[in-house]
Amino acid sequence: MAAPVYKRVLLKLSGEALMGKQGFGVDPQVAGTIAREVREVNSLGVEVAIVIGGGNIFRGLSATAQGMERVSGDLMGMLATVINAIALQDALEKVGVFTRVVSAIEMREVAEPFIRRRAIRHLEKRRVVIFAAGIGNPYFSTDTAAALRAMEVKAEVILKATKVDGIFNADPMKVKDVRMFDQISYIDVIGKGLKVMDATAISLCMENHMPIVVFNLGRSGNIKRAVLGEKIGTVVKV
Repeated sequence: MAAPVYKRVLLKLSGEALMGKQGFGVDPQVAGTIAREVREVNSLGVEVAIVIGGGNIFRGLSATAQGMERVSGDLMGMLATVINAIALQDALEKVGVFTRVVSAIEMREVAEPFIRRRAIRHLEKRRVVIFAAGIGNPYFSTDTAAALRAMEVKAEVILKATKVDGIFNADPMKVKDVRMFDQISYIDVIGKGLKVMDATAISLCMENHMPIVVFNLGRSGNIKRAVLGEKIGTVVKV
């Protein structure tokens, strides 16, 4: 079998990834499926960090649009990511993967505080580290948290799991005739206004030469394929 091309990766999951076909919350079966795919990658010797969103529970920007103060909305969204992190931890440990939930907002009863060197040590011991609560500050998305944490723990790539096969020149959910990019530069992602990650996250990756592989989480085995360097999805790099 082919060897992994990455030793350490950061997997970015949306909160909606845990929702499945439900309209809200966490579907334990979906969480279990993701956990088994992560276990398979971990068993290859790849160190895995995960950043997860909270949109299946609460969206700060949506609440802000309805009149809530932005800071309050963002704080609530950060807490939603902690709920998802605990759900994913439970699913991973049910399939025999050792994990740590690391929160940017201190809550020692449910998660470790973020300490960079400790997080790296967990990864070295082959524990899956789930980063929760974004970066602990409002006005920053979990995309930006993924980019920042990837840099901090010296990940080699960000694996951005989505609902579609990669990055297209238009929204494939809304437009029929679209073209998928095999590879695209950071500048083109920003310039074309492609909704891959927000501009802050893309800029941070560009400045630090952090490649991003955008792929469809719904296709079984895609996380492993990405780690093995197979041609799936879209690669964002210089």
